[in-house]
Amino acid sequence: MRKEAVRYLRCPHCSGTMTMDGTTLRCDSGHDFDVAKQGYVNLLRGAVKFSADTAGMVAARADFLAGGHYAPIAESLTALARETAPEPVDGDPGCVVDIGGGTGYYHAHVMAELAGSEGILLDISKFAARRAARAHPRISAVVADAWDRLPFGDGVASVVLNVFAPRNPAELRRILRPEGVLLVVTPHPGHLRELVDSLGLLRVDEQKDERLADRFAAHFTEVARERARSTMALDHKALPRLVGMGPNAWHQDGGLLEERIARLPEPCDVTLSVTLTAYRPLT
Repeated sequence: MRKEAVRYLRCPHCSGTMTMDGTTLRCDSGHDFDVAKQGYVNLLRGAVKFSADTAGMVAARADFLAGGHYAPIAESLTALARETAPEPVDGDPGCVVDIGGGTGYYHAHVMAELAGSEGILLDISKFAARRAARAHPRISAVVADAWDRLPFGDGVASVVLNVFAPRNPAELRRILRPEGVLLVVTPHPGHLRELVDSLGLLRVDEQKDERLADRFAAHFTEVARERARSTMALDHKALPRLVGMGPNAWHQDGGLLEERIARLPEPCDVTLSVTLTAYRPLT
């Protein structure tokens, strides 16, 4: 946790400003939060409604992403951030926030492009936060619930990233600067289409983009949209990591998955297809 990032955070209990004293974050009202030895801080407030990614899921994601299979997404997201990020205000470039950022893979790519900005990654999984805290020298990791009030001040973020993650439009609008940009990555219906039936994966809603636009209409205006599409050649080690790193992991039987993968060719050609959308806040 970087001291430079603390000024953008707010206490999850009283929304007060926070300061860093050694390895403790403390607000004006006396609420304090210890920074874990792995470098992240837990700002959860009470019980959460959804299950956090397990250590196994996070490890699978880290291993899969390290193989470069999703590099086209990271490259497209970084290019879109470079094109849409606002200019600094009074010398302050603002904060680059990643909501549901997992291990920090995408966030680190963007931070490498946006020199001088502070990055704060939020994820509900402490296992993800541990890895994210080491993803880039200017990323600070926070454990928090994306569906709750976000532990940020109003209008502190110049860029907000949201890659395959929960979206609370009202809160995303609140934390963004008026000139800021929200970058959202969602799977296209053709994403992983070769594996949906053969491995019993969840299907992407055919109306996903339209539903997203409807949810965001009250708070944002769309300023750019593009597709990232490629073909991945995945071996039989990469396939279980792909399945095990996201929502499909909660719906799989390990033995059956192994049998299904064994029936597939090696390598197996799999479609990567996602939509990247840039939004500006409504004024």
